[in-house]
Amino acid sequence: MNELIQLPPTWEDKLASEYDKPYFQKLIAFLNDELKTQTIYPPNPLILNAFECCAFEEIKVVIIGQDPYHGEGQAHGLCFSVNEGVKIPPSLKNIFKEIQSDLGKDISKSGNLERWAKQGVLLLNAILTVRAGKAASHRNKGWEQFTDTVIRLISEEKEQVVFLFWGNYAQQKGKIVDDSKHLVLKSAHPSPLSAKLFFGNQHFSQANQYLEKWGKTPIDW
Repeated sequence: MNELIQLPPTWEDKLASEYDKPYFQKLIAFLNDELKTQTIYPPNPLILNAFECCAFEEIKVVIIGQDPYHGEGQAHGLCFSVNEGVKIPPSLKNIFKEIQSDLGKDISKSGNLERWAKQGVLLLNAILTVRAGKAASHRNKGWEQFTDTVIRLISEEKEQVVFLFWGNYAQQKGKIVDDSKHLVLKSAHPSPLSAKLFFGNQHFSQANQYLEKWGKTPIDW
């Protein structure tokens, strides 16, 4: 694969067929051009961090975000998550509030969600890169097709996975999931603009109840 982005072996076995497709070649060419003149987030080694932190075999839950944070030092390749020591963004703050309400847990002081990923939560943005300071600047460059392939792969090859789709964008992307063999939970986005409709969705307790029902270890949210 292109040296710019390298999938870990557990995923490369499943997705290697994408590398030679025209859309993916165009995506790599676009990213290489961007890097000549622009700063891109997350940094190169972290573009595929969601896959590094959560092996295909370990997936229990999938959360879909839109595109990475575009501020310096924030994005590290996991949707909604920020690097250690970075101020917790509003949407993530609301996610933590819902966890507190739903499960009675204290609100986390860290916005780094790697701890979830290592338990089998795939934190996947639909678009995996962004130009510094310009939200959604890498939209329609090929990432959406790649991440659709990832979602379809999980839906087809795995069973009893929990998919959390927050907001219309994620819900549209999730239409390819087979809800006859997976748990699909939908709600408003945790953004301050729609958080009133996000609060009370109880997605975290529902996810854990489903996992336990199928003999899987629940997530320590």
